[in-house]
Amino acid sequence: MPPPLHRPPPVGTSRSEPVPFAFVAEADRFRSNVTPPPRERLGKTQTAARSLVGLTVVAGLVGSLFFGVPALQPHQAPATSQQSQASDGR
Repeated sequence: MPPPLHRPPPVGTSRSEPVPFAFVAEADRFRSNVTPPPRERLGKTQTAARSLVGLTVVAGLVGSLFFGVPALQPHQAPATSQQSQASDGR
């Protein structure tokens, strides 16, 4: 008499069985003898475009620091109070 075949549990049941993950460990050890194709070299236009985008980002960060740092400094009140000229005639 042959051994009974393993059948998956019916849909909707909560019975779970441990699943062996030995194939994952084997996949980590697998080495391919196929080398990937070499990377394409960037053209002058693509290199210039990437450089321009990088410079724009850096310039934006430097500009934001240039204008933002003085705004974060504590405001000092002026030593003399300023009054409008309209209040002089009263």
